[in-house]
Amino acid sequence: MRFKVEELFKNNYPLLCLVSFSIVKDKDISKDIVQDFFVSFWNKRESITINTSFEAYAKKSVKNLSLQYLEKKKREQRLLDTFETDTSAPEPKLDRQNNKLNDLINKLPTKRKEIFVSVVVDGKSYTEIAEANGISVNTVKTQMKRAYAFLRSNKKEDFISLFLLILLSQ
Repeated sequence: MRFKVEELFKNNYPLLCLVSFSIVKDKDISKDIVQDFFVSFWNKRESITINTSFEAYAKKSVKNLSLQYLEKKKREQRLLDTFETDTSAPEPKLDRQNNKLNDLINKLPTKRKEIFVSVVVDGKSYTEIAEANGISVNTVKTQMKRAYAFLRSNKKEDFISLFLLILLSQ
């Protein structure tokens, strides 16, 4: 079937804009979506096979493009929301998280805290810590596992990621 795209555009543009507008609720965006549809249709005109009427095909395509637009906007908004900072607090977010993290580490039992700090801050291996403290490597592993479990169970924010951030910034 040979398409006369200019004629199809003139005959269907207003209807397709209404279809898009009913979904996105923005006149300009609706026009852009319909124009994008026709550009895409023009570029693929030789390979497109339409089993229904052009109008049905176009309405379905524009509807899908409009829904995709809304999904993209939702994803962008969620991404922006994750990067928003709390402007009401006087101290920077990183400092608040760092203070909370230090408070949690200080709640660890003394030996567990020493082992944890030796691994995470000092970068010592489990073997080095075991030898220095006269304990087995398995004891070091167990203490580390318990320290991480404690931090995970008491975290209000993602402290493990914060640890990595702090360690990489040193």
